Amino acid sequence: MPRQFFFGLSLLCGMGAIVADAQSPTPVRVPAATPAKPAAAAQAVSENPELAAIRQTSAAFVEAFNKADAKAIAQLWAKEGEYVDESGQVTVGRLKIEELYQTFLAAHPKMQIKVQIDSLRLLSDQTAIEDGRSMLSPSIPGAPAFSRYTAIHVKEGGSWKMASVRDLPTANPAARRQLADLDWLVGKWVAEEHGSVSESVFEWAAGRSFLKRTYTVTHPDRSVTSGIQIIGYSPLTEQIQSWNFGSDGSVAIGIWTSQPNGWAAAIRGLTVEGTPTFAVNVLTRIDDQAQSWKSIERRVGDVPLPDTPEIILKRQPASGK
Repeated sequence: MPRQFFFGLSLLCGMGAIVADAQSPTPVRVPAATPAKPAAAAQAVSENPELAAIRQTSAAFVEAFNKADAKAIAQLWAKEGEYVDESGQVTVGRLKIEELYQTFLAAHPKMQIKVQIDSLRLLSDQTAIEDGRSMLSPSIPGAPAFSRYTAIHVKEGGSWKMASVRDLPTANPAARRQLADLDWLVGKWVAEEHGSVSESVFEWAAGRSFLKRTYTVTHPDRSVTSGIQIIGYSPLTEQIQSWNFGSDGSVAIGIWTSQPNGWAAAIRGLTVEGTPTFAVNVLTRIDDQAQSWKSIERRVGDVPLPDTPEIILKRQPASGK
């Protein structure tokens, strides 16, 4: 079953790929395999021939995945089988599932998977439900050590096939602990400076494993710039990082360092034309209702820019209050 593979794929295509450029990779620890269930319990389950056949399907999936055989993997699904990843994205049909695996396995030919079935039971003569965990090796930066899943099996043409596989949210305690100091930012903040109005909204995302900031700046000439910033803990660098995406097409990555009453973020990015940029953004907590922000050591290409003045952002009352 696809399990953690799909979750990792979305990371590799998005933030994970950017993180790799931010800092030289550190060795990634591969999680140890989950201990197998006691032999007696496994034997009791295998006594049912239908459940034993489903376990063989699971073993066949692992073998095909580790051989990078996308076609063999897809044949284990029902003709109109579906996969639903942790974000809710749905892939339907053997052909689409095969294409998804083919793309991933071609890009990561050495990726291996282990599957631990935690629960397996028949719902009827034609239907069964399975709950378990999967682990990828090497592990994917930013992904949990294992992924939880639920699979529905049906009999099709006399053989057991996967009709539906769904990845389930997996908590990331390390990320939550590292981001705990930023919880006070959640809410809406506004600043007015020299005729410009800045608005920032911070909210938790992905089960509180990341902090998302959406922002807009309305300039004196009424033009507007906006963007999205994702803040999270990176196991690869073992630091808090941010990923910025501007409405003008610019992108940037920040490495955050704790400072007295706040943070300093070294931001490296690219303009839409590909020119390198750099700045150190300093965020200071004044109290629960106010924070200050300034940007120093700024450069565009080899051209230095002046520091920005300190801007005071004030928390706005929650709607309805």
